Amino acid sequence: MRNEALIAKRMEHAITRVTRTVFPGRTNHHNTLFGGEALAWMDEAAFIAATRFCRKPLVTINSDRVDFKEAIPAGSIVEIVAKVVHVGRTSIKVQVDIFVEHMYDDNQHLAISGNFTLVALGPDRKPTPVLS
Repeated sequence: MRNEALIAKRMEHAITRVTRTVFPGRTNHHNTLFGGEALAWMDEAAFIAATRFCRKPLVTINSDRVDFKEAIPAGSIVEIVAKVVHVGRTSIKVQVDIFVEHMYDDNQHLAISGNFTLVALGPDRKPTPVLS
């Protein structure tokens, strides 16, 4: 049986925060953050959080229900927050939220959220236990 206190401690340590600016080169024809760019940022943050949790090679196998609640205009600051929310035998589920704040305003609010599942790989490139 896994040590729940150790898992909780690792989950807390693995929380990942990345801050970025939405420059025009990352936008679509509406001058808002391109969705594919947001997904790439979210996947990277999920990967970092999961890696910090288990310190093993990982691959993303699933992104689940990514909700684009609000368009993010060019010139915004975004904070990407990734948290491990579930640990399976060989997989880790990470919730990733993107918060937006306008450049000259202190208010920050949720714009995009989704879940990513990553699997730990052994030397044979096959799934291996996350915790060993």
